[in-house]
Amino acid sequence: MIICGEPSGDLNASNLAKEILTLDPSAEISAVGGELLQKNGAKIIYNIKSLAVMGFFDVFRKLPLFFALKDLILKKISQEKFNAVILVDFSGFNLRLAKAINNSLPVFYYISPQVWASREKRVNTIKKYIKKMIVIFKFEEEFYKKFGMNVSFVGHPLLDSVKPTIEKGEFLNNFGLEESKKIIALLPGSRKSEIEHILPIMLKSAQMMSRQIKDLQFVLAKTSNVDLSVYLKHLKNVTPLNLKIAEGKAYDCINIADFCLIASGTATLETAIMQKPFFVIYKMNILNYLLYRPQIKIDHISLVNILAGKEIVPEFIQFKAKPKVIASKALQLLSSDIQMNLMKSELEHIKSLLGENGASKRAARIILQ
Repeated sequence: MIICGEPSGDLNASNLAKEILTLDPSAEISAVGGELLQKNGAKIIYNIKSLAVMGFFDVFRKLPLFFALKDLILKKISQEKFNAVILVDFSGFNLRLAKAINNSLPVFYYISPQVWASREKRVNTIKKYIKKMIVIFKFEEEFYKKFGMNVSFVGHPLLDSVKPTIEKGEFLNNFGLEESKKIIALLPGSRKSEIEHILPIMLKSAQMMSRQIKDLQFVLAKTSNVDLSVYLKHLKNVTPLNLKIAEGKAYDCINIADFCLIASGTATLETAIMQKPFFVIYKMNILNYLLYRPQIKIDHISLVNILAGKEIVPEFIQFKAKPKVIASKALQLLSSDIQMNLMKSELEHIKSLLGENGASKRAARIILQ
């Protein structure tokens, strides 16, 4: 049984399921997941479309849904003879589920909760109810070993999946973009609530930048999870930009860009892997921010800066996410080949810290062994 709760989890879980079935074609996988897990051979017992949440109040509203889902999973476990449960990210739900399973069968955790960043006491729950941690960052392996836990570092699965789907020239042609003019990619997140808070900041920043650089081109990476009307609503609030919208083509948008504005999250690592200079932007509901901020014990929120141990990509978070400042600093970077190349060099180093290709296969082998 594999349990994930978000699109990024569905991607990582699907690659893991594919490798498990490749190594052991007789295996049977049931899952709480999405389309990708289903395509890669898992029987979906619950689709995750309704599970995406952002912040405490969103979680609170969906508590009945989460309780019902936990009961469904526990019922399935009691009815069928599973050999193991694999939890993928989604820690708010998955750690509670692990506690409810209470070691009645082996529980593996793939894609660790970020306990090193906040609420470290969760390590006690992990140590008690998780048989094996399979982590994707080397520093996570060192962190868990300090607590005497069974942990293995397998590398980052994004190294296998981050690649454009079509040639750069074909993408430019399809969207009417010119290679001779600078292109900026906007990636405002994968959840509706994220996009509502972050896209307006990105668009205003883009508007200010386009006033300074003539013929600047923008491409907006639309997620298939969010309706187009959400994006168009915010586009109405800015003067016309030379902007194209590409759905389900995030890697292609990054690939053709000279520079990117990225919502904090998995996309920051994806952009680092593709070695494109970028800034990190994040904003959330003010009440959620005031609740969560005191829990964060690290200096940076972007995984790229956390891995570097310093700020190599500027972060514009909450009150600091001001379009005027973002636009000004972006223009400075774009006008300096030295700064652009320095950032690319730093991102190349970050990529080297993610291990080697084949993370999903290594994780599958550990679980089956």
